[in-house]
Amino acid sequence: MTPDLSGCSPADVPARTGVVIVGGGPSGLLLSQLLHLAGIANVVLERRSRAYVLSRIRAGVLEQGAVDLLRRAGVGARMDREGLVHDGVEISFHDRRLRIDLADLTEGKTVMVYGQTEVTADLYEARDAMGGTVLHEAEHVQLHDLEGGRPFVTFRLGERYHRIECDFVAGCDGFHGVSRRSIPADRLRLFEMVYPFGWLGLLADVPPVHDELVYAGHERGFALCSMRSRTRSRYYVQCPLDEKVEDWSDDRFWTELVSRLPADIAGRLVTGPSIEKSIAPLRSFVAEPMRFGRLFLAGDAAHIVPPTGAKGLNLAASDIHYLSEALTAHYRRGDDSGLAAYSDRALARVWKAERFSWWMTTTLHAFPDRGAFAARMQEAEFDYLASSRAARQALAENYVGLPY
Repeated sequence: MTPDLSGCSPADVPARTGVVIVGGGPSGLLLSQLLHLAGIANVVLERRSRAYVLSRIRAGVLEQGAVDLLRRAGVGARMDREGLVHDGVEISFHDRRLRIDLADLTEGKTVMVYGQTEVTADLYEARDAMGGTVLHEAEHVQLHDLEGGRPFVTFRLGERYHRIECDFVAGCDGFHGVSRRSIPADRLRLFEMVYPFGWLGLLADVPPVHDELVYAGHERGFALCSMRSRTRSRYYVQCPLDEKVEDWSDDRFWTELVSRLPADIAGRLVTGPSIEKSIAPLRSFVAEPMRFGRLFLAGDAAHIVPPTGAKGLNLAASDIHYLSEALTAHYRRGDDSGLAAYSDRALARVWKAERFSWWMTTTLHAFPDRGAFAARMQEAEFDYLASSRAARQALAENYVGLPY
């Protein structure tokens, strides 16, 4: 039902725009920035406050393609100054260590360690500088006439309802957002795998234990040593889904992390008080197709990957690359071929990233009740990786990111 808009003042928000972007996280803001640079009018609607968006702790490994895209969007200056370029990654399995030389195995490609919160802050600054329209605390967002020629979006700001007519809607509002739920159930196919464990993450102002990320498989469970800067570290340990954060003191976390790391790495660990602790469940999820009429899904609205492969934000970036190119071709040349192909192009890359994240997760995590055969398979995977350059090359090319 369309809300009563009689109390709406046209001066509060634009009556019409080219693209309404639902979701003001990094994917929505990046699309807004790229469209603005192409001369395409757009409005971003975000359910939360700006402070809330910037307080979210998220991943921090950017593929080569995402780095290049941020630079093209004009938001790469601070990333290039403060980000940490990594040309390798460490994988351990029961005290055995293996370095994956990303640069050597991919003809010079690397990854950038730069937090998603920092990416979002840079995008906000760019949108402010360009006078972009980002409306926060937009509630009761509803999408209308998505299969017709005149879609529109209604929402509430404070006590007033508003309506914006548009040409297209970009759903960048995450797994729980309104965009995917606006598509009739019989028009979607959903694929999902829920893993029987989660990640307990801890953020602390301590120097990283290693100058590269360390992925550790252990009989007690998986662990990851990551960082946000040279003085701030982000660590994770696999835990059961029924665990509660309040049951994990800092001392308990550090003790468990040390037990899962190779001895030489564990011996260098610097501990300290946590800034933040949280538990995230792991799932793989894909919605097909990523288009419904004039609505296009991007990022977590369409797909979720377990964080093991560091693909969540990076997949959102490739979606935005495809979608911004398609919309630009529509407005500049009247060419709709990119819009027609968007879902297929994006999903082809999504499923490859899903495969890689699934492989990393199944290879390095302890699965309850999987038995001795599965444990031997994990050992064999690591042995093959250690003995085969081709296997390491396959890991490396997926880790730095498949081409757009």
